[in-house]
Amino acid sequence: MTTQLRKHTLSAILFMLSFITMDAFAQNDKPRESPPATASGKAGNKTITIQYSQPAVKNRDVWGKLVPYGQVWRTGANETTSIEFSDDVTIEGKPLAKGKYALFTIPNEKEWTIIFNKTIKWGAFSYKQEEDVLRVNVPVKKSKSFTERMTFTVSNQGLVTLKWENAQVDFTVK
Repeated sequence: MTTQLRKHTLSAILFMLSFITMDAFAQNDKPRESPPATASGKAGNKTITIQYSQPAVKNRDVWGKLVPYGQVWRTGANETTSIEFSDDVTIEGKPLAKGKYALFTIPNEKEWTIIFNKTIKWGAFSYKQEEDVLRVNVPVKKSKSFTERMTFTVSNQGLVTLKWENAQVDFTVK
């Protein structure tokens, strides 16, 4: 009888552990605070695809505070933002080979530096300047309307636009 009791006790323990394990590995259906998004479009016959996460303003001061001026920013949240070109392009008149790049920026009050970097890793802490393929400087302007979630768009003319809070940054892809 002692052996039988041990078997039942062991079975009960294993049964309970299986539920604990299943709960630990269950998918978290809670939405991400900065949901993933994709923007894509064409510049002529060249496809542009941007994959990024959309942080929200949430009543915070974004520029110069949440996102400091003069520092490399991963341009979004969570994973590093990526931009992919189906063909060789020019960005603001400067050549860039087709491929997939990490998209970093250095925001400032009047001008931003847009950085195309060959290493795509999670977060800005993996950024290495020696991996930069191209940098272009573009003006920042006040957007016509407030944008709660950071958003990229790509126009049919190859204009890539980033809007967040009251800022708008554009660069041209040809």
